Amino acid sequence: MHMDQHIMESPLTKLITDSNRYLKCYHHYLKHSTDQQTMQEFTNNLLPDIMTKTVNGKSNLNVIGVGSGSGELDLQMFSALHRKYPKMTVDNEVIEPNPQQLRCYRDLVSQTPGLDYIRFNWNKTTAEEFEEQWKEKKRTEKADLIHMFQVLYYVKDPGATISFFQSLLNKNGQLLITLSSGNVGVVKMRNAYKNQFGTTEVNRSTGDIRRFLDSKGVTYRSYDLPTQIDITKCFIEGNEEGEMMIDFLTQVLDFSKTASPELKAGVMEFLRCPEFSVESNGKVLMNANYELIVLEQLT
Repeated sequence: MHMDQHIMESPLTKLITDSNRYLKCYHHYLKHSTDQQTMQEFTNNLLPDIMTKTVNGKSNLNVIGVGSGSGELDLQMFSALHRKYPKMTVDNEVIEPNPQQLRCYRDLVSQTPGLDYIRFNWNKTTAEEFEEQWKEKKRTEKADLIHMFQVLYYVKDPGATISFFQSLLNKNGQLLITLSSGNVGVVKMRNAYKNQFGTTEVNRSTGDIRRFLDSKGVTYRSYDLPTQIDITKCFIEGNEEGEMMIDFLTQVLDFSKTASPELKAGVMEFLRCPEFSVESNGKVLMNANYELIVLEQLT
């Protein structure tokens, strides 16, 4: 597969600079992917079992959500745990730098009945800022559950971030990390064209995190979370829904209108590559698998 990866000046704008468009594209992506279904299966089937040792004998759970976004997944997790452990209360430290997402989370909490067993503490910060503030205040609390879903793409030094949050774990506490698996086309596409997309972030996968953990001799458990995205409409010229999906996959604002013909052709070729996508019943389905890595307290 020919891919033009030469460096060139990028006139492209990051999707994240337009928060309304970003959220619109994100919700469109969720509608056409099995993300939510996959995470629902995880919270209902895997999470209560993963947490058995952590919860054992506790009446209160200290939780830190790193990059909790608009909170849907957090509340799903608490709901699953609450069904299994109805008497347990939760102290939930929310870390989220995007004010719009944080506002959505707070709205969701106010609109959801039956959350009186959870106390929320809101932090409009990045993971790194939270770490700085924690050390400045010399805080010594420990957490029973820390979760980072799709966060380690955005930190400068994922190893340092993992080590810091792992150091906050209580005895029997657990740190849950999810990222895209190493075989996911979107990750490979964003890395192949990062210069053209004008992005400095490396799109990490769980393969990168495993290499770090293995190099430190840290033991972990891992679970596959299979996910697919329906990208059929991306191949219909001028289709608005397809354009929103391409914006989200490339993380570029108005990609179809602003990218060069060569870059567009390269991206479309990548999306259709049989290594990452399957065509069946007139649909193009792209593999977007996640992997969950579970770490325990360092001993």
